[in-house]
Amino acid sequence: MGWISNCLSCDQAGSHRFAIKRQGPRAVEEVLEMQAFCTMLLVCCLLSLGAGSAAAQADHDTKDRKLITRVEPEYPETLLRLYIGGIVRLEVTISARGDVENDTLLGGNPILGQSAMAAVKRWKYTPASSRTVTQVRITFDPHR
Repeated sequence: MGWISNCLSCDQAGSHRFAIKRQGPRAVEEVLEMQAFCTMLLVCCLLSLGAGSAAAQADHDTKDRKLITRVEPEYPETLLRLYIGGIVRLEVTISARGDVENDTLLGGNPILGQSAMAAVKRWKYTPASSRTVTQVRITFDPHR
């Protein structure tokens, strides 16, 4: 990028002062853009890390539908080795017969989401009089 910044000190409010070694009209803007990018990256990393169970746990907000058959998602080997986990949120459409018709990734790590979606499609619920749409949270914890 052509600039280097060093944190000189933090004031009591937690703000950082930077020494910019490159002079120019865009130097300060580049530092601010980099700070915003780093903050956004940190927030994304923190959101992708979650606590929960070993393979995965699901929280259901379905009142009438009980889960009969639950298939555990496979933990992707690379993410497990790198200790990357998190919570995956899915929107699941359950047919009147109890089969999962559709699932949509609402949030979480996309790679973990693919694994969770593949498993959820094989879940079976109790039959009901109509189609049900619900949200499911699946937690991947690499430390168990």
